[in-house]
Amino acid sequence: MERLHKVLAHAGVASRRKAEKMIEDGRVKVNGQVVTQLGTLVDPAQDKIEVDGQTIDPEPKVYYLFYKPTGVITSVQDPQGRKVVMDFFKNIPQRIYPVGRLDRNTSGLLLLTNDGELAHRLMHPSFHVDKVYRVTVKGIPSNEKLSRLERGIRLKDGWTAPAKVEWLHKDMAENKAVVRITIHEGRKRQVRRMLKAIGHPVLALHRERYAFLNLEGLNEGEYRPLTPEEVRRLKALVT
Repeated sequence: MERLHKVLAHAGVASRRKAEKMIEDGRVKVNGQVVTQLGTLVDPAQDKIEVDGQTIDPEPKVYYLFYKPTGVITSVQDPQGRKVVMDFFKNIPQRIYPVGRLDRNTSGLLLLTNDGELAHRLMHPSFHVDKVYRVTVKGIPSNEKLSRLERGIRLKDGWTAPAKVEWLHKDMAENKAVVRITIHEGRKRQVRRMLKAIGHPVLALHRERYAFLNLEGLNEGEYRPLTPEEVRRLKALVT
């Protein structure tokens, strides 16, 4: 739910202050009823909003794929003034939000959209949307330790669903290894906690793929809109 005057402003009807005046003057209807109270909450996706008899179209849905650099916080703003993902989207007029989170020290693929329903479904573990990570860990994990991840491992917030694990590289000289891990859950710092639980702390973490999407053609800090076909396929995954 959003405040009516903000919905009008984001739809391009008027500034927030002028939108408030329109409401006070009785020029705005919600579902056929005149609304004059400031602060009225509406759902722009469900409610019919009219100004001077003209129906207001809700904000168009937009979808972006972003290559998040390390050191950037997955947030709309940060009280400490640190760099956030929205700093890269200042020229986007719509109010978009990240789909899930990548922690500050994790790089890689992040989706952003103003389609709240799709975002909620993509983040819900029941839909089993794969997220693929390239993980550099301290030490050389044994196959038995990695198989624990494939069976599911117990964390403080419960057992994880089985993960897919693939060896990529072993560096005996540097005492580190690189593996690819696929999960469909989205718990806070989940991959880092899983690797720590088997005794191999994460040195670097990068999300390579989200469902069928990858970072091909993008450099760190760059983004692109999803194609209509990509949006259709994402929606089909969670229908």
